[in-house]
Amino acid sequence: MHGAIAKRLCPGLQIRLAQFDSGSHLHPSMITIPDSEITLTAMRAQGAGGQNVNKVSSAIHLRFDISASTLVGDVKERLVGLSDSRITKSGVVVIKAQAHRTQEMNKMDALLRLHELINSVELPPKVRRKTKPSKASQRERLNVKSLTGEKKTLRAKVMHE
Repeated sequence: MHGAIAKRLCPGLQIRLAQFDSGSHLHPSMITIPDSEITLTAMRAQGAGGQNVNKVSSAIHLRFDISASTLVGDVKERLVGLSDSRITKSGVVVIKAQAHRTQEMNKMDALLRLHELINSVELPPKVRRKTKPSKASQRERLNVKSLTGEKKTLRAKVMHE
């Protein structure tokens, strides 16, 4: 969707997230982040590009304050806990989009990147259960070890008396 059309269709940022119910079935849910929580600032893009880069403010600087947002508490905690360079120490997500030529495309790119960041922490990480190797696998490992040891002893130099 193009920027202006997307803004008309969904005044708030619509983020599609997935949640599991008690039967471990995946169900999509919608989280709406109001426009008031996202600050979009237009600025001049850096780098090569000639006159257009120097005179048009096509880059977008997106700021999203995690602590002041309407996100659920555990999602906020996981988002702040990410070791991502886009999240400041004060808990603000800063995304700079300047890959596209138009401001609208850069806006959509920044919003999409925010969506992907939030979507990556929506589901809690799976808890790892410790498992023991089976008796058969332990036996097989020890057999292979002893065979390897025998092979190496056969390679040793023969001592003549």
